[in-house]
Amino acid sequence: MINEHDRVVLTEDVPCEGLKAGDVGTVVHIHAGGEAYEVEFICLDGQTVAVVTLKANRSLDQNRRNRSRAGARRQVIG
Repeated sequence: MINEHDRVVLTEDVPCEGLKAGDVGTVVHIHAGGEAYEVEFICLDGQTVAVVTLKANRSLDQNRRNRSRAGARRQVIG
């Protein structure tokens, strides 16, 4: 189960927000008992890039070693 303040990894691109699969974000709110999550994505200097609502069953993964996309990362396939 994903909880508030957990780090999660995108498993698919979100082009309208400039996010790519593999980007790491932090859950800031849980909707409807875990059907969707509000996730904040920041850049390495700490500024917010985007806050988006994502459906858990297709967009997020928390069972990977999370790294910023700006550094080395594992490819997460969604």
